[in-house]
Amino acid sequence: MMTNLFSVFDPSTTILNLSLNWLSTFLGLILIPFSYWLLPNRFQVMWNNILLTLHKEFKTLLGLSGHNGSTLMFISLFTLIMFNNFLGLFPYIFTSTSHLTLTLALAFPLWLSFMLYGWINHTQHMFAHLVPQGTPAVLMPFMVCIETISNVIRPGTLAVRLTANMIAGHLLMTLLGNTGPMASNYLILSLILITQIALLVLESAVAIIQSYVFAVLSTLYSSEVN
Repeated sequence: MMTNLFSVFDPSTTILNLSLNWLSTFLGLILIPFSYWLLPNRFQVMWNNILLTLHKEFKTLLGLSGHNGSTLMFISLFTLIMFNNFLGLFPYIFTSTSHLTLTLALAFPLWLSFMLYGWINHTQHMFAHLVPQGTPAVLMPFMVCIETISNVIRPGTLAVRLTANMIAGHLLMTLLGNTGPMASNYLILSLILITQIALLVLESAVAIIQSYVFAVLSTLYSSEVN
């Protein structure tokens, strides 16, 4: 039962022994032509407002003044993750963000680049981060160990948080979907249907929230090395 349950996350489409399910990661690119319409539609107007809000917030978190391009990376990260989370809610579309392969590939290079930049260019500042202000001298060695471990596990926590939330929601929807055919009467079937619709709405919110959390935490990690 458990093997069949988790098999919904397995890449299953192959041609010439190539796993083509990962191509679903780039399905969000089909929405790019909307931005080149002469008269923007409602979707594009709404999306522009979201991007402008994110730009202002990330700019504040990074402590920037006059540099507008620095938020592009984090807005692109938010967009990529959100579109993949949303597309995974549709039937027969592979959810790439439910795999550590993708989430770690996003989190680890970001964290590594922040650490390298910080330790090479702001070494004293990075050392100061290891000991919070006001720490007693007796506790300083322990705080250095704790802060070091906290920094090292950051890419893992970023990746696992996103993956776990995607897997949990999809498992619940799969379990409810599998109990539908076994419903004995219309009342139970109606309750299952209402619950699944509510869960789908909840998962839509989770898709946005988790992409936002990933992007905001990445922005905060970046601001610490400046």
